[in-house]
Amino acid sequence: MVEAKTLYVVGTPIGNLGDLSPRAAEILSEVDFIAAEDTRVTLKLLNHLGIKKPLVSYFEHNKAMKTAEICRRIINGESCAVVSDAGMPCISDPGEDLVRECGNLGIKTVVVPGPSALISALCVSGLSTGRFTFEGFVSVNKKSRKEHLESLLNENRTMIFYEAPHKLSNTLKDFYAYFGERKLTIVREITKIHEEVIRTDTKTAAETIDENPLKGEIVLVLEGKAKEEKAQMTLEEAVLLADKFISEGDKSSDAAKKAALKSGLKKNEIYRELTK
Repeated sequence: MVEAKTLYVVGTPIGNLGDLSPRAAEILSEVDFIAAEDTRVTLKLLNHLGIKKPLVSYFEHNKAMKTAEICRRIINGESCAVVSDAGMPCISDPGEDLVRECGNLGIKTVVVPGPSALISALCVSGLSTGRFTFEGFVSVNKKSRKEHLESLLNENRTMIFYEAPHKLSNTLKDFYAYFGERKLTIVREITKIHEEVIRTDTKTAAETIDENPLKGEIVLVLEGKAKEEKAQMTLEEAVLLADKFISEGDKSSDAAKKAALKSGLKKNEIYRELTK
């Protein structure tokens, strides 16, 4: 049961309507009104569920005006669900501003989790999932685009991007130009009929995209920069380092331990050479 004076952040299907959770359907059927990125898209979902609810258009170009209106209605006692066209609202989505303003005004906010394109793509990418960063869409503005990509040159974490099909060619070519040859997974049309997972690399993708253009909603999962391994010292170099530590006042055992940490060699090996 929904509560009055509450904003519900509701995840909706990315493509397959069967992915909507029973709880999400319940919330959508019980709130007083729904703030939708595109009311036409949300209406299709509601019709599928047999739900009739007042819809408020809430998107990038009217959010400044609509945020205050929606918050006022909630404060006056109504409940509202905010949804995007697909997936979780507030991720690369104007719902972020509505949630922030509700927080500023002390309005209770409840999340109803649902599908997420970025997490879904990461899970099937085959790349490292331990640490990752979501980078959204790469700007088409040359200066902003350059600054964005340059800021990621030394990023070790797996990077996730959204991209439109008509911009994909330029983005893939820029990936190769900026990052060199790295593993790349292209995931398109997630949960839809033509879902496809393409595990490739930046070089191959850049060279073949114009011959094999892709359509649909696209997520790019890019391998992070490989961590540079420290060059291991030779045993002779490690012993010289230990001698330096001894000359600075360390005992032989302590000097061997410190040299082992610096060199990656075993303490006993260094200590044995020191005490010959």
